[in-house]
Amino acid sequence: MHIIGRGFIWDDLQVGYQFRTAARTIAEADLVNFVGVSWMNEELFTNDSDRDRRAIKGRVDPGVMVYAIAEGLLTPSMQETGLAFLNATVDIKGPTCVGDTVHVECEVIEMRPTSKPDRGLVRTMNKVVTHAGAVTLTYNPLRMMQRRQA
Repeated sequence: MHIIGRGFIWDDLQVGYQFRTAARTIAEADLVNFVGVSWMNEELFTNDSDRDRRAIKGRVDPGVMVYAIAEGLLTPSMQETGLAFLNATVDIKGPTCVGDTVHVECEVIEMRPTSKPDRGLVRTMNKVVTHAGAVTLTYNPLRMMQRRQA
């Protein structure tokens, strides 16, 4: 039985299993705070004038910020059971802007046990999807997760 508020255990997953996160609207304050803490002071993110002459009209969010928000949305799925983030390939498919509401759609694409019986590896394919249905970022994290004790 899955405990509410606790993440998935490796043994409860299987290749092909799909789930999605709650949604979250990205606010102007999110962009301002992220740019401030990361020092990503590129005018694409900081200059709101002359948007008409730019290829992307909206207030564009840095891809790494969108990735961080996606990971935050996924945190409940590994609460107390996620042991390590090992690697991922990130692919930015299109812009995510201030005002977009995003959620993450996940599919388990790989699973294997480790040499230690209390942990296993899980790779998912994660898609960040906007309220308009656009996939703006994909990534495939490999995580070490807790297994049930024998």
